[in-house]
Amino acid sequence: MNNVFVIGVGLIGGSFALDIKELYPQCNIHGVDKNENHLQEAKQLGVIDEISNFEDLKNAEVVVVAIPVDATLQVLPKVLDHISDDTIVFDVGSTKKDICEIIKSHPRRRNFLAAHPIAGTEFSGPKAAIKKLYKNKTNIICEVEETAFKLQEKALKLFSDLGMRIRYMNPEAHDKHIAYVSHLSHISSFMLGKTVIEKEKNERDIFDMAGSGFASTVRLAKSSPAMWTPIFKQNKANVIETLDEYIENLKHFKKLMEDDDFEAVFNEMETTNHIKDILNGIE
Repeated sequence: MNNVFVIGVGLIGGSFALDIKELYPQCNIHGVDKNENHLQEAKQLGVIDEISNFEDLKNAEVVVVAIPVDATLQVLPKVLDHISDDTIVFDVGSTKKDICEIIKSHPRRRNFLAAHPIAGTEFSGPKAAIKKLYKNKTNIICEVEETAFKLQEKALKLFSDLGMRIRYMNPEAHDKHIAYVSHLSHISSFMLGKTVIEKEKNERDIFDMAGSGFASTVRLAKSSPAMWTPIFKQNKANVIETLDEYIENLKHFKKLMEDDDFEAVFNEMETTNHIKDILNGIE
């Protein structure tokens, strides 16, 4: 592997770049990003080797598209227009249905693999890129049958070398399930943060009392709105469905407390403790 292009040199794309460079020291990592400051920063930090553009994509062996999902809808067809027949392109977006739909009739659809690595932090930009981000993480692959077999093999070998676990799913199922385990948790974190900030306007000491539980719960509220707003937009129907169910559970819990039914409150929490068994082993 000699020429890898990373479109979007922030946390996700930059972390791929760092690990690929470590795996294949001879590889030349090219960065493409609309943010010139990010490109310069990524090069200074050694995340990328060269600053490149779309015209250079004809030389790419692998292209990682790591930009917000709304931008992916615009950029991905353009990327496929510029690559060679032997190039594998994969995205890392948190939604899959619209992305797969936008390129389903593209002449180079066979060169694209729809992927979603379940990895990340609440930070963004080139400085947020870290090594080993993807080790032991799950990577969801959608519509693998639409990708040329020899190009599948190239991408899957890379994912294996990075230490990732592979799960196959159709785009509709992916978007529905990820709304529960990722998108809803981000909304919960943002809204908890909003609730506390609004209260803090009148009670200045509230953050002095905030412990590690609060910090861990609102950690995701530090995530980039520029990334998450398009995700909520593309997955609107599924996110609203999960919100409806979540709100009903909150109302039910509130009613138990209003009725002084703390035995039921205990039972609700004890039943939900089963989540520890479900999540056991996830890093």
